[in-house]
Amino acid sequence: MTRFFGPKTALLATVAALSVSAGVAQARPTVASQPWGSTPDGKPVRIVTLKNGLGTTARVITYGGIIQSVETPDRAGHPQDIVLGFDNLKGYTVDSAKGGLFFGAIIGRYANRLAGGNFPVEGKVYHTDVTAPPNALHGGKKGFDKNVWTIEKTGTNASGAYLTLKLVSPDGDQGFPGKLTTHVTYTLGTDNALSLHYVATTDAPTVLNLTNHSYWNLNGEGSGSIEPEVLQINADGFTPTDATSIPTGQIAPVAGTPLDFSKPTVIGDRLRSNDPQMMYARGYDMNWVVNGPYGQAPRLAGKVYDPRSGRTMEILTNQPGLQVYTSNSLDGGYAGVSGHAYRQGDAIAFEAEHYPDSPNHPSFPTTELKPGQTFDYTTTFKFSNQ
Repeated sequence: MTRFFGPKTALLATVAALSVSAGVAQARPTVASQPWGSTPDGKPVRIVTLKNGLGTTARVITYGGIIQSVETPDRAGHPQDIVLGFDNLKGYTVDSAKGGLFFGAIIGRYANRLAGGNFPVEGKVYHTDVTAPPNALHGGKKGFDKNVWTIEKTGTNASGAYLTLKLVSPDGDQGFPGKLTTHVTYTLGTDNALSLHYVATTDAPTVLNLTNHSYWNLNGEGSGSIEPEVLQINADGFTPTDATSIPTGQIAPVAGTPLDFSKPTVIGDRLRSNDPQMMYARGYDMNWVVNGPYGQAPRLAGKVYDPRSGRTMEILTNQPGLQVYTSNSLDGGYAGVSGHAYRQGDAIAFEAEHYPDSPNHPSFPTTELKPGQTFDYTTTFKFSNQ
C-alpha cells in the first residue's frame, strides 16, 4: 500500500486541521446566489457562494460551471484564495474567445485530446473541431466550458452546502452524437472537502469524458510559482504520448522517470528534465494511471503540500486517470484577482478523468456511454494544513 507522507506527518496534518476547525466559530453551512453579469450574447450569469462554517468558501459561476475561487485557511488560520481566476465575468469570456485556458471550468464533452478530432462510436467515425492542432482539445470550439449552465438546486444539510448545475447538450453538438444531459453537484463539506459529482445520460450512443480544470496554488492565488510544493501521486504507471500529446497506447512504469511521484517529491526538482515526455509538454502535462479499481468508491489519487503556507490538498476520485498539468501555457497574458500576471508554473491542475484519446485505443477503459447507462463519477479536493 502506498503511504502518503508517512504516519507522523499525516498525524500532524490531522491535528492541525482539527486545531483550525476549533479556532473558527462553528457556523452553519450556507449557500447564496447573486447575478454576476451577462455573456457577450446576453445570457445572464450567476455566482453561487458555498460556505461550510469552518472558514472555507467556494464560489462557482454558471458560465462554464467554473470554480471562481476557493478560500481556505493556512497554518495560521488565515483564509486565502488558492484558485487562479478573475474577479469579473469578462476575464473568463475574453479567455474563451481566445480559445481558452479553461480556468476552473467543467470540461466536456470530451476532456483532453482526440487525435485529429476523430473518434469512433459503434463503428462509425465522428469528428469534432481541431482546437490544438493537429488534435481536438477539451470538446471542440464550444465545449461545456463556454456554455451557461442552469442552476437546478442549491441547499444545505448536515454534510455541508451544495449546488447542482445542469446542461443539456443537443445531438450533434460539436460533432458528438446523442442528446446528453449532464448534472454536476458541487458540495463544500463540513469535512473541509470540495466534491464534484458528475452524472450524465444520453439518448444515443456517444463518448464522454468530464473533468474540472481548476488551477491550484496552495500558497495563494497570484503568489508565484508552485515549484516548492511537494507532490505525491498514487500511480505506478502513465500513458506516454507522441510529440502532439496523443497516447501511444502503452502504459509505462513511472519508475526511473521524472514522472515518479510515488514518494513525496518537490515539483521543481525535475520540472526542467530533458526527458522527451517533459520536453513535449514543456513541463508536466501527462496522464497517470491511478492505482486501484476505478468506478467504485473514490480512492486517493494524489496529494500536494505547500511548505510555505502549510496547506495540504488531497485529490480523491473514482476516475481511472489523473492528468497533472503545471500550467505550462500561462505566459503572463492574464492578470488574476490579485492583479498579478500568471506565468508558466504558477499553478498546478489535477484533471481526474479517463485517459486521453481513449475512443481510439480499445485497450484503454471505455468512454462510450449508451442509452440506459449513467456516467457517474466523483472527484474530491480535501483541504487541511500542517
